[in-house]
Amino acid sequence: MEDKANKEQYRQSVEIPSSIKYTGKFLQSMSPALATKFATRLFTTPLKYKLPKREQHMDEESTQTRETVPGLQKEIVVYTYGKGAKKALLVHGWSGRGTQLVKIADTLVRQGYTTISFDAPAHGKAAGKTSNMSEFIDAVLFLEEKYGPFDIAIGHSLGGMTVLNALKRGLQARKAVIIGAGDMVSDIAVDFVKTLGLKPEIGHNLKTSFDQRVGFDINQLSASIAARDVHIPVLVIHDKEDKDVPLSAAKHIVQHLNKGELMITEGLGHRKILGDTRVIEKIINFNEI
Repeated sequence: MEDKANKEQYRQSVEIPSSIKYTGKFLQSMSPALATKFATRLFTTPLKYKLPKREQHMDEESTQTRETVPGLQKEIVVYTYGKGAKKALLVHGWSGRGTQLVKIADTLVRQGYTTISFDAPAHGKAAGKTSNMSEFIDAVLFLEEKYGPFDIAIGHSLGGMTVLNALKRGLQARKAVIIGAGDMVSDIAVDFVKTLGLKPEIGHNLKTSFDQRVGFDINQLSASIAARDVHIPVLVIHDKEDKDVPLSAAKHIVQHLNKGELMITEGLGHRKILGDTRVIEKIINFNEI
């Protein structure tokens, strides 16, 4: 029987323009198939943001290389930051970039790490218009072959879901940290469609279209399902006031981990959590001998 997460909803912190909602509703009135195609395109098209000032030094001081992920034939931009003997893999979330976890990276570098991060396909400086979590996972496994094994793997939001799935598929890391990660893929798809003002059936159609595209049930990429096959220590960090992902997702993931630990914060939301001193200190000290 398929696991079901709690009924709290995923919420989008980025307001969707009324023109996009109007287009979606118009297409829905014409044809559910057209509305599904429209929603699918939006769901797989990340937004690109200007590099914030706080990330500029990492962008300037890291070594950057453009790589093509075998099988995908899509480009990623890899950031190598620091010169320490230990290695950390950092995975950004949807519409993120390789420098997004800069505060964590800075601290890791001071602790003797080299960090490896990347712009996923169609993110940051990487070419392309569309992507999805399956491509994130393939990119991580490619980086593991080239730069691994890692002492720690850290992922934010979709990046956290990616880390768990990559560990399930062979990513070598001594420990992992996931921050603000979602859980059930179907819940994410349905609630995304709700933010567009469309009927729930469009969300289910969207999920089905992905199943057909990749050739398997994409709910198998859900974080709590992947967690069952992860046997290294994993720290799950989530904020009570996360406006993108409900806290119930973190609790559900931890229930399925073999060696999971949950840290709940308050007042940090979905993104400020990445720069919090207490959070970073916990990450550094997690499972240290």
